[in-house]
Amino acid sequence: MNLTDIPAYMAHVGAEARAAATAMAAASTAAKNAALTALARGLRRETAALQAANARDIEAAQGHGLAAPMVDRLRLTDKVIATVAEGCEQLAAMADPVGEITELKRRPSGISVGRMRVPLGVFGMIFESRPNVTIEAASLAIKSGNACILRGGSEAIHSNLALWKVVQAALAEAGLPPSAVQLVETTDRAAVGRLIAMPEHVDVVIPRGGKGLIERISAEARVPVIKHLDGNCHVYVDAEVDLALALKVTDNAKTQKVSPCNAAESLLVHRGVAEAFLPRLGALWGPKGVELRCDPGSKALLAGLPGLVLKDATEADWAEEYLALVMSVKLVDSLDEAIAHINRFGSQHTDAILTTNHPNAMRFIREVDSASVMVNASTRFADGFEYGLGAEIGISTDKFHARGPVGLEGLTSLKWVVLGQGEIRT
Repeated sequence: MNLTDIPAYMAHVGAEARAAATAMAAASTAAKNAALTALARGLRRETAALQAANARDIEAAQGHGLAAPMVDRLRLTDKVIATVAEGCEQLAAMADPVGEITELKRRPSGISVGRMRVPLGVFGMIFESRPNVTIEAASLAIKSGNACILRGGSEAIHSNLALWKVVQAALAEAGLPPSAVQLVETTDRAAVGRLIAMPEHVDVVIPRGGKGLIERISAEARVPVIKHLDGNCHVYVDAEVDLALALKVTDNAKTQKVSPCNAAESLLVHRGVAEAFLPRLGALWGPKGVELRCDPGSKALLAGLPGLVLKDATEADWAEEYLALVMSVKLVDSLDEAIAHINRFGSQHTDAILTTNHPNAMRFIREVDSASVMVNASTRFADGFEYGLGAEIGISTDKFHARGPVGLEGLTSLKWVVLGQGEIRT
């Protein structure tokens, strides 16, 4: 296939995927599980070969001056390969959602009406940096009975190609079409433009990367997109709260790992508890080098604590996703003000309330308009694995189809099923 003729190449890839999707939708649970266990074996068996291909990407990335954190994301370490292999086995052990009929109800006419869970068909996934996403996406596609077209970043092309060959071998071993998982083999960016504009071949696109990539895909796609743009996650410390719990959870939400989209970026504190809470939090964060963008009230309570970097918050800070040891802090007078602030400046990703007041907790989870809303728990739990989904293909802040962590069920849809015994409408 001529990789330089992008329209023809992508049309071929799309047609192959559409044909494979039909076979995958009809595939038995046993065949899909066999492919997943074969994939896990293949990943362990081919570790040395995978790491040799990965070394080419690492060398090129370092030669091009890619930042050290980005280079680290590229690495296929023993641990990374072992983790994705284990993930495949975990998916194989999970219940198959495809074909399940729910809500079956007998109607007065005699018919029974229910809903059956079915695959979406073909999804395209565009991602950056981490080559392990190739396996995560492929394994979820297999278990959910979909076909997928994967387009990884150019910086990981050799790693992704090597991983893809292991996936294809596993599919063939299980008697499933190898074309059910396809990798765009060219690094030409025009391929992305074609992938997101082929509704005849692709049912949905899932971008996973930086805000710039996701904004471009959302603006240009001619097929539905499952996405989130920002992760401006909030922690609200209510007037009635267990201070020890609030310190532990707020610290974890911000500092356990700062780069994921579910790390907290904004802290709202009720004035009634601010004097007791904020100095203790500041004493905890000073040694960690956390920078706080404060409103006047919170800055006054935090001033003078050793090691703490304080700056005046601007209006832009309330909506910022820092992905660093930086957090905005604001005092609020009420639960109403906290909810209004979150709904105005938040990104509808994940927000938490820390409180001992049950009615306040229930109001918060009803009225905060986000994909995940938490009570007395760290925002870092907003994750497909932690939610028991087995794996996650991304986070969605959209309101239709999938919302929050997108796992197996998010890659399926529902259709109506009617069961009868010769009934006719009169």
